[in-house]
Amino acid sequence: MTDIYYKKELKYKFEDKILRFEVGNTLFSTFDIDHGTDILVRHIKLEQNPKTILDIGCGVGVIGICLASKYPDAKVTCVDRDLLAVRYTKNNTEKNNLSNLTTIGSVGMEEVKDEKFDLIVSNVPAKIGDEAITQEFILKPLDQLNEGGSLWIVVVSALNRLIPKVARDFNLSAIEVKKRSGHSVYRITKK
Repeated sequence: MTDIYYKKELKYKFEDKILRFEVGNTLFSTFDIDHGTDILVRHIKLEQNPKTILDIGCGVGVIGICLASKYPDAKVTCVDRDLLAVRYTKNNTEKNNLSNLTTIGSVGMEEVKDEKFDLIVSNVPAKIGDEAITQEFILKPLDQLNEGGSLWIVVVSALNRLIPKVARDFNLSAIEVKKRSGHSVYRITKK
């Protein structure tokens, strides 16, 4: 990629594949694949293969691309508010020869508000505040799940106080699937 923001290429072993990700300066996790992202993609367990997947705040596309490679028959959509991240996700999709992934510039769910998904995923940005996390990364995504769908998120440990509170306040089921090295993976569904 000829890009003035280009920093380097990362290789990531996911299941039986080596995926490649070009990263740009100023984007999230440019030294290595983020630890939270890694535990999220490795711990998502589903009863049936999803037909539609959404990755909110996709960054350079690691989560969405991993899931697109795992579920080649699914339609995967990645959204990010950062247009540089959108550029890198599009490039990384091509680099990994995936044809089932689309990337859109969007603040939260705005540009996909009329769509429904079987699986929604996110590595939740910790610094945006409790209200933004609650609305943009939990409640709005849950409203756009198909019947039987699930929301899988990873959060830094400092947010472990927020997720159970949101679950209680809005009558949700939030199961902590995995906790490791400063991150927790949650599966959230409506009760």
